[in-house]
Amino acid sequence: MRRQILSRAFYGWLSHCRHLKTVRTHLSGLVNNVIVAVDDPSDASGGLSAELWAEMSQGGVVKDKGNIYRLVYYGGCVHEVRKEVWPYLLGHYAFGSTEEERVEHDDHVKQQYERTMSEWLAIEAIVRQRDKETMAANLAKLSQESQDMIPLVRKDSSLSNDVFESIDSDDFSHPETHGTPTKSSATPHSPDEGLGDSIARTSSIADSKRSDSCDTDKCMEIMKSGSESSEQQEHKNILITNATVDVPDRNAAEEADVEGKLLSTSEDGGGWQEVLSMAELLDSVALNLHRIDKDVQRCDRNYWYFTPTNLDKLRNVMCTYVWEHLEVGYVQGMCDLVAPLLVIFDDEAKAYSCFCHLMKRMSSNFPHGGAMDQHFANMRSLIQLFEHMHQYGDYTHFYFCYRWFLLDFKRELVYDDVFCVWETIWAARHISSRHFVLFLALALVQYYRDIIMDNNMDFTDIIKFFNEMAERHNAKQVLQLSRELVYKLQDLIDNK
Repeated sequence: MRRQILSRAFYGWLSHCRHLKTVRTHLSGLVNNVIVAVDDPSDASGGLSAELWAEMSQGGVVKDKGNIYRLVYYGGCVHEVRKEVWPYLLGHYAFGSTEEERVEHDDHVKQQYERTMSEWLAIEAIVRQRDKETMAANLAKLSQESQDMIPLVRKDSSLSNDVFESIDSDDFSHPETHGTPTKSSATPHSPDEGLGDSIARTSSIADSKRSDSCDTDKCMEIMKSGSESSEQQEHKNILITNATVDVPDRNAAEEADVEGKLLSTSEDGGGWQEVLSMAELLDSVALNLHRIDKDVQRCDRNYWYFTPTNLDKLRNVMCTYVWEHLEVGYVQGMCDLVAPLLVIFDDEAKAYSCFCHLMKRMSSNFPHGGAMDQHFANMRSLIQLFEHMHQYGDYTHFYFCYRWFLLDFKRELVYDDVFCVWETIWAARHISSRHFVLFLALALVQYYRDIIMDNNMDFTDIIKFFNEMAERHNAKQVLQLSRELVYKLQDLIDNK
């Protein structure tokens, strides 16, 4: 009996030491040094109401950012004021700015957005024209081949060995192709994959097969046509839909002129770091446009906001961002991050600006970044610390969390809950933790812990379970549990 008591005490002490080691080694940086209390100076569990927001923004200047973060973190904000509050949470507006400064900033953002749109719309027109020419060339080739076939000469039109011999001959089965060069046979990757490697591979293939199509000596300036055309569009409506509708067909001379300008790079070394051939640029843009069009058309089709007109707005925002970040390109899921912003603002330029601020944190979650592996490692440590599931099976990969981290739980929740969860994540950076998404994921695992263990779910079962539970979670309870987990870790750190 004495040995059993000593053994239990020893293993209890050992478990405690392991916990402290985990906290010291992996988790001490996951929470802020000081967590702002919910009741200091007043109860913030009610969130940011319209009345409180009106008081805090009197005179058109919002100064008490600490209290706003606290109210949003503990209680969210009412839907009526999100359009005004979110630009502050995302960094589009600066706290303390005047109304005149904000209007000036919005005008600058809008002009920059229109200028960038004019650049990629010009490229898109060339891509579409090239596709038309390629299609016409292929049709002409097929028509010519059908005319060159050896006709049947027998009166009864019966097939003979001569016909089959003619068809099998080398002259017919291998026609010469001195005309229009064919497109690369490389098949573009699906939108599910990262785009950085795809662009590199496509570019190298295009360069090897069509390098003679571009004279690199002409590359003296970059994107002048975009800035010139933007002067004509500065005062036009910002909504520009598909180029097939809004951009008239150019004649050959105009296309050649635009193409020549878009080839160039500036003499002072600005713009592109190296000279790109027109073929490389067009292939890269065409690949990204294909991915964007495919994703936009299936983005939240059942939500009332996304009519064809608003889907065009979503496409414009996405294409503008990708044009500015062509080295990364479009990756599936980016549309999901733009969509809620567009629903709240219903303004392309502001949604684009806020999306750019959001991507400063989110871009590393996509395949070209390395944040996802760090998320998995932190989740592994948190699971071990709180002893949720680790002794019941191998969940150390945590790949079932991938979509959660990639999209900030956007596909797991209905839109009203997405709004609440997102603003809580943004405010948490200043109140409790810059890694609040980890505690949200941990809260979801703990919330369904008994179901997962009672059914002895393996990796595939867990993925299937959470897919079936999408848009059915109790977001308020999960958020409250997440805040409690943050406090538990903070308490462990303080008492280590």
